[in-house]
Amino acid sequence: MTKETLDPNYEFLEELESAGPFQAQACFQCRKCTNGCPVTFAMDLLPDEVIRMVILGQRQRVLKCRTIWVCAACETCTTRCPNTVKIAELMDRLKSMAIENEIPCPQPQILTLHETFLKNIRKRGRVFEASFLASYLLRSGELVRKWKEGTWQAEAKLGWEMMAKGRMPLVPGKRKGQKEVRRILSGSGKRKKVS
Repeated sequence: MTKETLDPNYEFLEELESAGPFQAQACFQCRKCTNGCPVTFAMDLLPDEVIRMVILGQRQRVLKCRTIWVCAACETCTTRCPNTVKIAELMDRLKSMAIENEIPCPQPQILTLHETFLKNIRKRGRVFEASFLASYLLRSGELVRKWKEGTWQAEAKLGWEMMAKGRMPLVPGKRKGQKEVRRILSGSGKRKKVS
């Protein structure tokens, strides 16, 4: 066992809660979050374990884990939590902290997806799928891989079918609140305190 394991540091929890609040300290380890999560098969730490390690101040272990990057942010965990712990939001904050601390993502394509997603939202106020997908495929190198493997045709066909059904427009619609979204994502957005 390491000293970090034996000597909990609650400053990490306080630091995270000041950016939230996420109410992680309310977790009593019922595991409803983990039992409902659709991507636990790809995680190295289960969602309830991440929360417990946050509470115990296991900063490095949490920020280096694959779980925070695998989290799909579907909010199933948050919905299932009987104590309203904002688990999906906490996972997003942990990703941001890992980036700020220059801790490498265990799977670079996930980091590319994350950065491309945020860039697309900053630009338009919400995700515009056509430009998001094109940008990700180019930035990640997936387009070249799919071209070489010959799998791009099936995906192009699917994209065409989605456009034909109006599920993926070629032109983004105008959205309200774009400036507010940019301000929030730049870190200058003011959050209301929840009591």
